[in-house]
Parts: sequence; C-alpha cells; structure tokens
Amino acid sequence: MTAQPKLFFYIQHLLGIGHIKRAATLTRGLVHRGYDVTFVSGGMPVPGVDVGGARFVQLPATRATDIYFKVLVDETGRPIDEVWKETRARALSELVEAVRPDVFLTELFPFGRRQLSFELMPVLETLRAAEQTPLVVSSVRDILVESPKPARTQEMLERVKTLYDLVLVHGDPALIPFDATFPHARDIESKLRYTGYVVDRSALAAAQKREEVVVSAGGGAVSEPLLNAALEARKRSCLSNVRWRFLIGHNLPDDRFADFAARAGDGVIVERARPDFTGLLRRAILSISQGGYNTVMEVLDAGARAVVVPYAGGLETEQTLRARLLSDRGVLHVVDETGLSGETVAAAVDTAMTTPPAERIGLDTSGVETTVRLLDEALARHSASS
Repeated sequence: MTAQPKLFFYIQHLLGIGHIKRAATLTRGLVHRGYDVTFVSGGMPVPGVDVGGARFVQLPATRATDIYFKVLVDETGRPIDEVWKETRARALSELVEAVRPDVFLTELFPFGRRQLSFELMPVLETLRAAEQTPLVVSSVRDILVESPKPARTQEMLERVKTLYDLVLVHGDPALIPFDATFPHARDIESKLRYTGYVVDRSALAAAQKREEVVVSAGGGAVSEPLLNAALEARKRSCLSNVRWRFLIGHNLPDDRFADFAARAGDGVIVERARPDFTGLLRRAILSISQGGYNTVMEVLDAGARAVVVPYAGGLETEQTLRARLLSDRGVLHVVDETGLSGETVAAAVDTAMTTPPAERIGLDTSGVETTVRLLDEALARHSASS
C-alpha cells in the first residue's frame, strides 16, 4: 500500500441528500487516516457539504424529477439525452484516468443508481482490464429498496461478482442483515463486510440542558407535509411552551421556505439545514424527522427522544423498515406517512415524552472507523497480490 493511497469516491444523489451526507462523513474519516480522496459528485450542488479537505469534483449535475426516479434532468431542468450522457461519461472517464486511483469506491452502485450505468460500466470494465487494477469497492447502506424485477437483482449480483473486490455494508446485522433486502447476499458473502452504522460526530457538543424541539427534513425536496404537520403539532402537544427549531434543506425553494417561516409564529426558529446538526440534537428535548439513515442514527447516538415519519413515496421501503425495527426496540416513535397530521404528530410527541430518552441499544456505530480499517486491510492484500 502506498504511503498516501489515492481513493476515488463516486457519489450520485438524485432526490434527497442522505447519500452525499454519508459519503462526506466517510470521506472526512478517510482523509484523517491519510487517504488522498477525490470526492466526485454527480448530483445537484448541496451547500455546506464538508469533505474534510478532500478534492471535490462536481460533474455536470443531474437529479430526478419525481419520487420514482424515472426521469433525470440536468441543471436547467431539461431531460438528459444521449449527448449529455456522452459528455458526462467522457468527463468521468478522463477524471479516473487522471487520478489513477488505488481504490475506486462507488456509493450504492451496483445495488442502485442503475440509471448511471452508461458512465459507470465503461469505467469499471476498463479498470478491471487494466494491467494494474485498483481495489474496486461498493459502499452501501444496510437496507436496499426492493427491486420489482428479479432480472435487476441478478444484474446487481453479476456486477459484484465480476467487477468488485469488496462490498462495505454500513449497518449492523444485529438490527437487520443485508440478505433481508438482498436475498442473494450469500452468493457474494466472501466480499461482504459490515462496517457498523456511519454516524457524523463532527459537531458534537458537550452535554447541556435540553431545551428545544428540533424538526428536520433532510434535503427538503419532499419535506413540506412533515413541516406543516409538525408546526400544527406544536400547538397541540405538551411541548407547546418550549422553543421549536425547524431545519429545512436547500432543496425546498426559497419562496416556499420564506412562506413557511412567515407562518411559523413566536417561539419557532426556521432556518436552513446547519452543519452542527449533531450538536443541536444533543441539546434537544425531542427530535422530529423523516426516517433517513443518517438522521435516525445521529438521533440515537445523541440520546434524544425521537418521533419519526418515514418517507414512503414511490417505491421506497427502506425508511419504513428501519424505523419499524427501531420502534420495536422502543427507541423511537413512528407516525405513518399516510396518516400524517398535526394531531398524529402531537400524539406521538406526547407519547414520546412519557418514555425515557433513547439509549444505546447495542448497535455498532463505528462505521467510519471500521470502513477505514477494512479498506486499509483490503488494499494491503490487493497490493500484495498485484
């Protein structure tokens, strides 16, 4: 292994910001360990992303137009076409060639982001055929969205078998094993490694008095039903007399952000998402959020009481499943998205306040540290065998 191994990290977020946020948390750990990281984002720019000194490269950006991810558009809102794909595929290929990485790491692919095969498959096949091949790794969360087409599951499996050396699953099988949502996991068992959950601890605050409710909704793209319900719930809940802080991602347009802020009223702070979110959680009486991977794990790590409204739009099942598993362990309270209202959120808040705060439930949250260690070990073996 070289003194400062070069790692190429490919990330494509399409709707929310959870994928890029988790990748950024991992990147800070890798940079701290001494990796020379090129962080390559194919999604729309996300203000405030901290990659810890890594080289950040923005590809021509694309996003999904709806919750089914069927139509991708460019920065101007026009559907991407073959010319756009050729341009971006060429940019990615040239960047990989320029970096010549020791590790090529893809976030989610090949277990998702099939729409980006046009640019990733040529790169992966070229890397596999090279005289000196890098270590090729997939970084994937604990739960996959179930594919409605068996052929696509088989496609994922074949791509892992032929093109990847390692699959890092950012979860703990004590909560849910990978094969619960990817039944073919046993066929690639020799390449699977669990890292534990990835938790952002970059903005930890010393223990202080818990004095506010923190309402968060990820990137903000599908946040308004939750925001409106939480605002109404404040009036009806047992916490109506404390401060409520609403953190709204930049994907909610400025005019709608301003409208919500104007309606918020006294005792409510409305602001864009903050980089010290984890610190705020440690000072929160209660967290109200969607059920994204990052937020849920950070809430549990902060020991805050929690009400979660899992996002279940389109074909999404991941947030609902994880929230249900954690609810069964008694560490958070779930409001079903289909029954979301001020009344249901207020009832969940009142129930949460009658139970003890979330405590560690024995889950492995060493995701950053273990990811770095597993890459160190795999890269050393790969280099020795090359």
